[in-house]
Amino acid sequence: MTTPLPRSEFAVTERFIYLNHASAGVLPLSSVAAIDDFARAHAGRGVLGTFPYDLQMPEYRERIGRFVGAAGTQIALLSNTSAAANTIASGLDWRPGDEVVLCDNEFPANVIPWIALRRRGVVLRFLPTAQQRLTPDVLRREISARTRVVAVSWVSYADGYRHDLCGLADQAHRVGAFLCVDAMQGLGVLPVDVKSSGVDALYSGAAKWMLGLHGVAMLYLSERIRERLELAMPGWRSMRDMWDFHNYEQPFSADAMRFEAGTPALIGALSLASSVALFTRSGPEAIARHVLELTERLCMGLRRIGAEITTQRGEGISSGIVTFSIPGSDSLELGAALEKRRIVTTYRARGVR
Repeated sequence: MTTPLPRSEFAVTERFIYLNHASAGVLPLSSVAAIDDFARAHAGRGVLGTFPYDLQMPEYRERIGRFVGAAGTQIALLSNTSAAANTIASGLDWRPGDEVVLCDNEFPANVIPWIALRRRGVVLRFLPTAQQRLTPDVLRREISARTRVVAVSWVSYADGYRHDLCGLADQAHRVGAFLCVDAMQGLGVLPVDVKSSGVDALYSGAAKWMLGLHGVAMLYLSERIRERLELAMPGWRSMRDMWDFHNYEQPFSADAMRFEAGTPALIGALSLASSVALFTRSGPEAIARHVLELTERLCMGLRRIGAEITTQRGEGISSGIVTFSIPGSDSLELGAALEKRRIVTTYRARGVR
């Protein structure tokens, strides 16, 4: 089978059938080589070796921005998804009674930063996904003029349901709210254009489908939301000219990079930029087609053996995640049995993911 991403990039395939990118992805060998070059430069030349990588940060932001349909000035590179969500949650001018609308099956990284706002009088409204999916029609009925933010995962970490970002953005904007999207389970496997989708903020760590290291995440901010965000945690790299060290009174940068505050994890940023270069060469649309074809083949095979598939499938809602169980079998034991056969999965939503 021809694959968009060269199989030779992934050493893990020599020993395993690796089906667990929703937990942690694997580094491509091209990224390993880039990281090795960085480490050797650091070891052999110190700052003379690492400073050129620091100067590449604007190029990394540009590359990542193009990957999601944004300008590099709209991208900040932070430590993780929680840091990205906190940047927004701590930066908006909240009033008592303002609402944040979320699904009740969100991963905690996209919940806890908003829960912390309760001390400021913000109301969190959790929509019960067991009864209905968060479609644009559902959101239209559930939001009001008090809604300031709709925070949603693009793809559900538990069962792989993909939300309609365009439709949700339209409904959020109808009442003046911002759509803030945790893209951790979609970015890298599904193409996205942040401008055409209408999202106000999109954030994702690098260590899952983006095939990067832990400790780095990208944050996209639209002009609409960026101009409303106060800088809650400024640092020396927030300044318009960060190299003008003693000009303490200078204004903050107008770009999203002002939210990076301090010295970045250069090796993490390098890993993310390297993966994006690989995805771009291979083609995001081709990657998505290939993954969706594979997951559909998997679902067909599972149905033949009587498995119950938790994941909803269909045009526009399928993703790279499939969660299933087999009646009469313990899913944890099934996952352990698969691992013994070098098939790597995990347990979520009472099934094998």
